[in-house]
Amino acid sequence: MKIQQIAEWGLRICNESHIIYRMKTYKKRIFDAILKEELAGAGAVLIEGAKWCGKTTTAEQAAKSVIYMDKSGKMEENISLARLKPERILSGDYPRLIDEWQLAPMLWDSIRYEVDHAEGPGCYILTGSSVPADDSEMRHSGAGRISWLKMRPMTLWESMESSGEASLSALFAGGDVTGAKSSCPDLEEIAFLLCRGGWPYACELKGRVALRRAFAYLDAIVKRDISRVDGIERNEGRARRLLRSYARLQATQSAISVIRADLETNEAMPISVDTVSSYVNALKRLFVIEDMPAWCPNLRCKTPIRTGDTRYFVDPSVATAALGLGPDDLMNDLTTFGFLFETMAMRDLRVYMDAHYGSVSHYLDAGGVECDAVVHTENGRYGLVEVKLGGKELIEKGVSTLKKLASRIDTVKMSAPSFMMVLVAAGDFAYRREDGVVVCPIGCLRP
Repeated sequence: MKIQQIAEWGLRICNESHIIYRMKTYKKRIFDAILKEELAGAGAVLIEGAKWCGKTTTAEQAAKSVIYMDKSGKMEENISLARLKPERILSGDYPRLIDEWQLAPMLWDSIRYEVDHAEGPGCYILTGSSVPADDSEMRHSGAGRISWLKMRPMTLWESMESSGEASLSALFAGGDVTGAKSSCPDLEEIAFLLCRGGWPYACELKGRVALRRAFAYLDAIVKRDISRVDGIERNEGRARRLLRSYARLQATQSAISVIRADLETNEAMPISVDTVSSYVNALKRLFVIEDMPAWCPNLRCKTPIRTGDTRYFVDPSVATAALGLGPDDLMNDLTTFGFLFETMAMRDLRVYMDAHYGSVSHYLDAGGVECDAVVHTENGRYGLVEVKLGGKELIEKGVSTLKKLASRIDTVKMSAPSFMMVLVAAGDFAYRREDGVVVCPIGCLRP
């Protein structure tokens, strides 16, 4: 890192020389390194993710030219050019950023053609806050040419609210994190950060002003985006009720029929499963919802594994806004706080595992044994994680679950877990128990 860059951006140096930049609302993201590596090997990189999570700002740092497809007063013109003269849209220094590219999906094959005839990788960066409503003109998959990446809201480490002293990398390597100090050990602070969310702009604000950003985000979704994403008109009130129902069912594997039944208590007329599915799919296309797949390990026993996805929002603040809750409400209802803290933990774990080119999944079997998160690296290592608010009783419950699952894994057919961890909200320090289970506050975790 050059001294000139240090002076220009203004930075904060965290442990192990990790550098975080700040420029107005921009902070250095884990995603930056992932994007840089993908641009070194792929002809184009498509960045997808929820609105306001920082896609455009991140892409601008890597791009040498840019066109904003949704620029005020220019959108219709840009879409027409994309259809009639795509070379005008694509012309510019590489990497060229095409922001909100999904407005003109007909560009896809033109980008694929330009990549095929370019002299090297890193030609285009595409950003999109929704899946294209009509992909009929995307005749080629882009395989081997276009890399797909998903960007999420900021983790506590990226927003400088985790000390980062406890490293997942160290745990996967068999190391210890004992003594890692949390930057936010109190439940009250975690409640605020949960309701505020990881939206970059909100992270620059304080107090009630910061908390209101999640409500503004929710309003934008139900008033406009949920209908615009695929051109199907949807009812704002029903969208709000569905989001509220989804928030109540966070961290469960509830079926669409359960959501429908919950909705019908406030509907004047019966609502079909297909209608509910249409709303849910629209929210998925907007990257507001990000359900978690099931983990299917090799077990010693023959207990059936439940393979349904677990329901989560991309950020816990969407759930609190949908329920109309604030930090004080969570402190007065620790059961709800616990479910929503799990959503916060999943957001951070997913981003941290992106740094390992890994994934996060959920385990539940017919015998009732459940593990909140199984974190996998690309080289086959994995860890078992239970998420709890904190306190001796809840930690012991999490430890018991981890041990029960670990005892069922057939270590002849697959490796043993690299670590078992209870990830807690409240706590001053991380430590390893005598039985080997790590107890780690979320306020000291990092990749």
